[in-house]
Amino acid sequence: MEHATLATLWYFVVGIAMVMYMILDGFDLGVGALHLCTKSDGERRIFLNAIGPVWDGNEVWLVIILGSLFAGFPIVYASILSGYYTLIMFLIPGLMFRAAAIEFRSKSESKIWRKMWDGTFSISSISVAFILGLFLGNFVTGIPLDSDHQFNGSILTLFQPYAVIVALFGVSLVAMHGSIFLVLKTEGKLQEKLRHWTHRAIVFYLFFFFVTTLETYIDMPHMLLPFKNYPQLISIPVAMLLCIISIPILMKRGREGIAFLSSCFSIMLLLILFGMGTFPYLVMSTVERRANSLTIYNSASSIKTLEILLLIVLIGIPLVLAYSYWIYHIFRGKVKLHENSY
Repeated sequence: MEHATLATLWYFVVGIAMVMYMILDGFDLGVGALHLCTKSDGERRIFLNAIGPVWDGNEVWLVIILGSLFAGFPIVYASILSGYYTLIMFLIPGLMFRAAAIEFRSKSESKIWRKMWDGTFSISSISVAFILGLFLGNFVTGIPLDSDHQFNGSILTLFQPYAVIVALFGVSLVAMHGSIFLVLKTEGKLQEKLRHWTHRAIVFYLFFFFVTTLETYIDMPHMLLPFKNYPQLISIPVAMLLCIISIPILMKRGREGIAFLSSCFSIMLLLILFGMGTFPYLVMSTVERRANSLTIYNSASSIKTLEILLLIVLIGIPLVLAYSYWIYHIFRGKVKLHENSY
């Protein structure tokens, strides 16, 4: 198999892992973002137990993304770790403290203890979603890479306006996704309360979706090139819009299960559009784009390495999917608190 073909296949592996992570850990982050919106200790425990059995398994996809970049596109991995070093130093504590908050929050009856971990859980969830949005925003705009693929900028370089808008859009997306998931996992008065939250979260999401789309159309013309070159691809954003529009309609009709699937599909289609607009670039340089940028072709590992990696993926990914299905099947249904709950 040719090197370009193998590199493209490995690019799809990274893309699939990104989609799975954003769909699965997206609602975890959304639950965390909404955690402080309720003052009731019992309701906060329900929130934690809604994601308690699955959150750590969902983060496996983030490990797969990083491992795929390290093995398949090592130069990209090195450039990202150097260029986004400061952001990563905020992202890692966010993931760590979020996990610690889930595990430690209910270990004591102290109100101060629980409030401390509640705040930690919510703030860390929002910060992780925001930072991941910054990553994606900067992948679209590009960063200053020199001829040695070294980052020539500061932390402020990564907070360019478009990237911040995408980051806020990311927070709104996970808040909406998480609120729908909570409606699925609750019942009674809490479920009715969450339905109202979901309507507000959807409005918040639609606002930032409109702003991000407008900014992309005005300031990021390269993201529109695939549709100019291949007009038939317009069916993808149309399908995405239909998924987004269907969410509030389905929620109003009490079809939260299908609404959650629509949310999942909208995330998948958004990431597909992201991949189409940035292809074949993995890290785009704002300095001599053609010469200094990292693409899937000039940064991929050797043919032999990619062949071995794809064999591992063909074995490993089905196992991860099977495990995920098993866990979600076991913990399906509404959340019920008991003595072993978080």
